[in-house]
Amino acid sequence: MQNSISYRIADFLKRFPPFSNIPEATLQEIATEVNIVYKEKGSVIFKQGEATHPHYYVVHKGAISLWSTHEQLCLDICDEGDIFGLRPLMANDSYRLDALAEEESILYAIPIAVFRPLAKNNSAVTTFLVESFASNTRNPYASMPKGQLLGDTVKFDANRHSTDFLDFQPVTYTKDLVTATSNERIATLAKAMTMHRIGAILITENQLPLGIITDKDLRNKIATGLHSITENAASIMSTPVITYPAQLSVAQAQMGMMKNHISHLVLTEDGTTNTKAIGVLSKHDIMLSLGNNPAVLVKAIKRSKSVEEIKSLRMGVMNLLRGYLKQNIPMALTANIIAELNDVCIKQIITLTLQRMTSGPPVPFAWLALGSQGRKEQLLHTDQDNALVFANVPDGQLPTTQSYFLELGKKITAGLHAIGYDYCPAGMMASNPKWCQSLDGYRRTISAWITNPGPNEVLLSSIFFDYSLVYGDAILISQLSKHITKTIRSSPIFLSHLAKDALMSPSPTGFFRQFLVEQDGEHRDYFDLKKRALMPLIDAARVLTLSEHITGISNTWDRFKKLAEIQPQNAELFLACSYASKALLKFRTKQGLAHNDSGRFISLDKLTKEEKVKLKRTFKSIKGIQELINTRFMVSRLQ
Repeated sequence: MQNSISYRIADFLKRFPPFSNIPEATLQEIATEVNIVYKEKGSVIFKQGEATHPHYYVVHKGAISLWSTHEQLCLDICDEGDIFGLRPLMANDSYRLDALAEEESILYAIPIAVFRPLAKNNSAVTTFLVESFASNTRNPYASMPKGQLLGDTVKFDANRHSTDFLDFQPVTYTKDLVTATSNERIATLAKAMTMHRIGAILITENQLPLGIITDKDLRNKIATGLHSITENAASIMSTPVITYPAQLSVAQAQMGMMKNHISHLVLTEDGTTNTKAIGVLSKHDIMLSLGNNPAVLVKAIKRSKSVEEIKSLRMGVMNLLRGYLKQNIPMALTANIIAELNDVCIKQIITLTLQRMTSGPPVPFAWLALGSQGRKEQLLHTDQDNALVFANVPDGQLPTTQSYFLELGKKITAGLHAIGYDYCPAGMMASNPKWCQSLDGYRRTISAWITNPGPNEVLLSSIFFDYSLVYGDAILISQLSKHITKTIRSSPIFLSHLAKDALMSPSPTGFFRQFLVEQDGEHRDYFDLKKRALMPLIDAARVLTLSEHITGISNTWDRFKKLAEIQPQNAELFLACSYASKALLKFRTKQGLAHNDSGRFISLDKLTKEEKVKLKRTFKSIKGIQELINTRFMVSRLQ
């Protein structure tokens, strides 16, 4: 019986490095000494500061998470075949991290006293383990890095990647926030700024950011005599404020200031104006980096005078994306930066188009990105989904006003097509009268979707409700958001229909956990990553955030993170879904870049075993979130 078990252990180990480089007889000898360790979900393997064990570990089944106690941060997740706990093999000191069973797991504990003498003469094994320990990677030779042993943050060589280091290091800001109310006198605020030696003071209401007054405002509006120093702050403050989350990189901060033509960013708990302000970031807080970085691209795009220039610069954005993926930059940061750069390209197309119109816009308007672009998850060159909202006008002026914006919409969508965005096959673009309406027109359309939710209405709302503002009047979008929230409150049955649609996506795996592939058509025998894996998470995040009346957050992983805050009883599931959505998008993006397509359809034969294992891990959260939705929205009653 013991021999049978040791043979199975050896057969498993030889599939993974460094054991694949060990002679079979030696590996069999090691396998006879391996201890099999069972760990329940949530149980501890070792703790930070604990004396090292006499063995290191290989994951046979399940998943092990590695945590930094000091930062309260999950740094890595080890899957099937991964090695962890190498410290006793390489260094005689205590563990640096906590190791917890992320799910029910079976581990192989390999005794160091047995392994070391048998492997010491094998240079390939020694090199692998030394490089793995030194580089903080579980597999230094993996074609797709799965993470770092000692951190999920990016580590750069200061000489080789100095510009990258500056791009991704977090910003430092003053946490001793100085605030005032809108009815305080400007003279009082000026004295406070002088006393605290700050260049800006934040105007708040119930701790939420309302406006900001900078030293530039005092020079331009008070020193010039335009306003009196005895007036209230409301008369000169800039509002609404531009907000970002505190977990901000130098690159994001630079781009935020450049694209909004401001010198200060307001940092809030979740990056929106709906939560407490915690700091103000100024240009003086930022060390501007040199060389090729996102900020340089933003400047170049804003200076461009033709569609051809923007198209060329967009290729630079794609090169940046390839570089970030190659360096294994965290997906959330990569997606945010690429989305910001794409938005700048679209804004420049709109700016150039407006300059070439025979007249200016008759009323304020807003340009919305919809679908994946609205969620800031469109990293590859795919089709465009957009809409244009213009301010209400008297009925007699509506035909002429809409005609102007339709012409504008057609020219803008043509410009976007010229720089690489395909036309939407379904015509969901601002060149279509359905998606070029007044605010009241959209209110009527959205009310019809929510109060009479048929299959088509649910489909359209699923695309439209992932909107984000790219250009124009933010007040129009705020009013639209309020209307959506109000209408859903009065017609909650809509959420059940949306939930039902969210459960329509086919399962990614079969009864025996095998991948389910397409059975016919052009993509027969291919795995549909979008339909079977990404869409269930995207749809779930949307219906859950709408049910909680969350506004201002359209990104899938950010939606799940917000849900985890609001519903701590389900935080573990929501955070798992957040992680899965990032992992799947990263996988799709890499596949798309490798095969010069959308990355949607995957040939399973071309995946490595570690890639398949990684994919299957994300599928567990899909099953959990769909079960939650089915129960919460009582979908079975609609059957």
